[in-house]
Amino acid sequence: MTASWLTRSGAAGQPAERRPLTRLTVVSLAGHVVFELGAGVGMPLASVIGPYGAAGFWTLVTGGVLAASARDESADKLLAAANGFGIAAISAHLLGWPTRRTRTGLPWLSDCEGLGPELMPFYNPILYFSGATGLLAILRENRTARWYLPMAMLGLVPGLVAFQHWEHRRLRRQAQARPAWWNRRLQRVAPAP
Repeated sequence: MTASWLTRSGAAGQPAERRPLTRLTVVSLAGHVVFELGAGVGMPLASVIGPYGAAGFWTLVTGGVLAASARDESADKLLAAANGFGIAAISAHLLGWPTRRTRTGLPWLSDCEGLGPELMPFYNPILYFSGATGLLAILRENRTARWYLPMAMLGLVPGLVAFQHWEHRRLRRQAQARPAWWNRRLQRVAPAP
């Protein structure tokens, strides 16, 4: 049994190429952003456009990628880039925040964006699931797209690391100046310099 949003048909009753991995990737990336908001550390862009604006932006992005995943292979380039961006975002988390190694040698976040060690057992699997489904989607579902599209997204990792830390500093300052439900965890963290 498959959820209908994973296997939606194309236009005029024609079956769309099924892209369940791309759909799982974008939904799990959205879940990652919602997890951060629900945990009280904000979400990407919240320090700039506020939590509601950021939630609206991420809802539009998620909906746009889900809609594109129901189109024919003309959407492969866009979807390969979206999957590559997801992998780049996950890589930026794993490279830009404190980690330890698991028994298998994989990096495991010990803290990230103020979530604290107590939430890492939930946060790490979300990130790894997104990364794994994104990689599988690139290999299996976006076959007409050139390989360099998702690979080029990996070039964004240093910029994404810098953005994550910049945004985290802004969110910490905002939590001290304007405490609210969406930045409650950051209120307990020392203010950013």
